[in-house]
Amino acid sequence: MQSKDLTLEEDQITIRGKTLKIIRPAVLEEVFKGDPFLDLDRFPFWFKIWESSLILADYLSTIEPPKDILEIGAGLGVASLFASSFGHNVVASDYEELPLELLERSASENGLKIQKMKLNWLEPSLNQRFDLIVGAEVIYKRSFYDPLIHLFQRGLKDSGEVILAHSIDRKRILVPFLHRAESFFHIMTSIRRLKGPEETSEIVLNRLIPRV
Repeated sequence: MQSKDLTLEEDQITIRGKTLKIIRPAVLEEVFKGDPFLDLDRFPFWFKIWESSLILADYLSTIEPPKDILEIGAGLGVASLFASSFGHNVVASDYEELPLELLERSASENGLKIQKMKLNWLEPSLNQRFDLIVGAEVIYKRSFYDPLIHLFQRGLKDSGEVILAHSIDRKRILVPFLHRAESFFHIMTSIRRLKGPEETSEIVLNRLIPRV
């Protein structure tokens, strides 16, 4: 499936004075046909703009550019797009081609330059190292714990760090991952709050700094 086959819509998001257009599918059924409870592994979680991606984008906007950044599980690429708009060198990666194609269209619409990469966390192929590896809502399977830790170790520069953002509702799967990662990284945690029209979301922001 390609983005030209979909009904698309455009969201406008403003972070720290910058407004970007995010192109995304308008109709879930055009992207996914099945039962989300029975076909969880195939469900396109990238379909929506996650609150955690907004918090991650906001955090990246406070970091002095230029940094070499790899976003994993980029989906629609909110964090990548804003990081690029604030002067960083960004590689946006995902396991699926379709969200990367939509991200590329959003980048073009906003006049931004972003490299895209199809990346399998279980068999990562990286030919460079990064100052920052970032991701929103990427810890959701226990089978990804060790592959992601290995990816972080392999993909970071000596002075690099990992920035992760997750809904506090995901803490049951996130906390065991952080315990596993503590053997390899110093971990700093903060809670960020994002006020929405109906409720306030609590987002866990983690910084993972390699142990020397």
